[in-house]
Amino acid sequence: MADSQASRDPELAERAGAVFDMARTGDTARLAAYVDSGVSADLADGKGDTLLMLAAYHGHVSAVRMLLEHGADPNVLNGRGQSPLAGAVFKAEAEVVRTLLDGGADPEIGVPSATETARMFEQAKFLAWFRPSS
Repeated sequence: MADSQASRDPELAERAGAVFDMARTGDTARLAAYVDSGVSADLADGKGDTLLMLAAYHGHVSAVRMLLEHGADPNVLNGRGQSPLAGAVFKAEAEVVRTLLDGGADPEIGVPSATETARMFEQAKFLAWFRPSS
């Protein structure tokens, strides 16, 4: 959804804001209904934060799982170059981190990357999860 379209249509802007709030608050059932009705699982706000980024950062594993199941790309960076995985690592959301990894998230992308974030905050468990299995 283009920001310019939303700014010309107050009702559309209000609905878009509500969808982003559903991701932030973990309202998975309502968010899924919007995605099922055609809202992109990769919808992003004006800062480039996708629904997945917001759900991951706020620790809502059921919303993260649902968005991934609906095709959300776990490697889309926001406008600051941050990944959903790095956000989940920063917030120490272990179940979200595991779900994103299982969904194909790359711990090496973004600035800082999830790997760099885990090092910064001494999250040894996450660093072990990021190492490729031999």
